[in-house]
Amino acid sequence: MSAAPDLPSDLSLADYFLDARVREGRGERIALRLPQASLDYRRVQGLANAVAAALLERGVDQEERVILALPDGAAFVAAFFGVLKLGAVVVMVNPDQGPAEIAGVSACVRPRAILTDGAHRAAFRQHAVLRRRGVLAVLDEDAAGELALDGDPLPPLADFDNVPTHRDDPAIWLFSGGTTGRPKAVVQSHGAFVNTTVLYAQGALGYRPDDVTLSVPKLYFGYATGSNLLFPFAAGASAVLFPEPPTAEVLFDRIRRFRPTILINVPTVVGRMVAHPQAARQDLSCLRFATSAGEALPASLYERWKATFGVELLDGLGTAEMWHVFITNTPQASKPGTLGRVVPGFEVRICDDDGRAVADGEVGRLWVRGRSRALGYWQDLERTCECFRGPWFVGGDLVRRDAGGFISYCGRSDDALKVGGRWLMPKEVESCLLEHPAVAECAVIGAADRAGLLKPYAFVVASRPAAGLEEALRTHVLERLEPYKHPRRVILTDALPRTHLGKVDRGALRRRLEADPG
Repeated sequence: MSAAPDLPSDLSLADYFLDARVREGRGERIALRLPQASLDYRRVQGLANAVAAALLERGVDQEERVILALPDGAAFVAAFFGVLKLGAVVVMVNPDQGPAEIAGVSACVRPRAILTDGAHRAAFRQHAVLRRRGVLAVLDEDAAGELALDGDPLPPLADFDNVPTHRDDPAIWLFSGGTTGRPKAVVQSHGAFVNTTVLYAQGALGYRPDDVTLSVPKLYFGYATGSNLLFPFAAGASAVLFPEPPTAEVLFDRIRRFRPTILINVPTVVGRMVAHPQAARQDLSCLRFATSAGEALPASLYERWKATFGVELLDGLGTAEMWHVFITNTPQASKPGTLGRVVPGFEVRICDDDGRAVADGEVGRLWVRGRSRALGYWQDLERTCECFRGPWFVGGDLVRRDAGGFISYCGRSDDALKVGGRWLMPKEVESCLLEHPAVAECAVIGAADRAGLLKPYAFVVASRPAAGLEEALRTHVLERLEPYKHPRRVILTDALPRTHLGKVDRGALRRRLEADPG
């Protein structure tokens, strides 16, 4: 394992990613590119100072938690760094989540403050749970990036004395992207974010000052927090932000307008972009590369992307518990169908259930260590002890490494199915289904048949309707994989249910089958 960066004991994310750019003389460089305005680093710093001062007046203190429930824009970025300037802890949530999720997350967090915008104020005022003397404040922005707090203008503030923080202090809570159960609150430190920025963004991918980043996932998702905020800010580059849902049409429009050099993507939207009727007419030549994470990227989808747009698409794997990507393909070394190699500075083991390393080519559970490891799960000592083993994080990901060091994703241990005494990985069947031109999206889960035996079932979103498609897809898999792997039923659906981070909610699909087995 290559040496991790030597991090000072006194470390603040607000200083490292924002204030340092102004001290370096880069205050006039564009930091944020918004739909109708651009903000330089000095102005972003001033807005963050203003949010910090306003929260201080409202009684927010060091180490207290502040929920950010804001759309992507200047307000989110100012609030993010403003909270960190106070030495308080950022908890990012999807502002569009439902009442039950608002109540559940806020009860878990027990925030000292919640910052949301006018469009979401009513939902959070009605359903959020605040700690004693907690405050809910509304932070809005106009088209020029000017901020208002609770209806009063919030002009930039030239100076603010950041509260000193230690590299091991909690900085940000991330909610894990679990696909089968309630998300876990992962407590991450200031040092973790700097460590991954140096090793992955700067070392493996080579973010540059002239880069312009654009992201499909929103900033509340840790993947985007890094790739479309912290990573470009560390390089003195700029990020494109927009509040709208990232449809293929919106993305093509933003690419035409802003000509980004790095696109942060996810497999679901990769599929929608390549399937768009106007895909072949799009000019993506501005991109140095695109990245993919969040879910496995099938090799067939990578090939369709590359054939359509001619842009390198770098798949990788990261977790909230290790904050961001630690296995990746790179512009210098990429192998389609794999996650790439381990990022120097991290160490990976692939082990059996007893913790013994398996040979190359064999499937095992992923163990990873590095200085980006989280402090643990909030209010879950049992799971913390299970997954955080000394310097190692041991999650549920199953992988395989080849002789060249490239690692392939095989699925989650809690998604693996034992069918007829043999293991089946849903990803293999899903990749096979995606090779069929009529399949836009799919998910394979296990459920008991009438005899009580576990069998695979496939939910499919069709790219075009066709008579007899269900049987055609079953036959498609039967002709390409071992017979026990074919889905016993194919269920056509308009859309797949998603978790708060946009991953397929397999638990919801399983409940749907249990409720209506016919």
